[in-house]
Amino acid sequence: MLNHCAVDRVFQALGDSTRRAIVERLSQGSLSVSDLAKPLDITLAAVVQHLQVLEESGLVRTEKVGRVRSCHIQPEGLRVAEDWISARRSLWERRFDRLGELLDGPESPTPSPRKKGRS
Repeated sequence: MLNHCAVDRVFQALGDSTRRAIVERLSQGSLSVSDLAKPLDITLAAVVQHLQVLEESGLVRTEKVGRVRSCHIQPEGLRVAEDWISARRSLWERRFDRLGELLDGPESPTPSPRKKGRS
C-alpha cells in the first residue's frame, strides 16, 4: 500500500520547475550545490532551499565533505511517484479493456420502434 503522505511530498516537490530541473541534472550524476546553481538563474541560498524540499520528499540526498556539499538522486523517492502512476495506469487499462470487451461483444438486437396504436 502506498504511503499517501510520501506521494504528496514527492508530487509537491516535483510541482516546481526549478526542482524538476535539479532532479533532471542529478539524474546525470552527482553534483555539488554550487555546480547545480551555475545554470539556474537563482541565488545559491534559493538552490539550498529547493534542495531541502527535495531531501524532505526523499528525491535527493546531500552530504557534506569538508566545505563541499554533494547532491545525489535517490531512486527510491522516484519509485513512490512511479508506483502511484502505475496503479492509476493499471486501473485505467482494466477499465479500457472492459470497455473494449463490451464494445466487441455480441451485438444485442436493437429494439424495434413501438407502433403507436389508436386509442
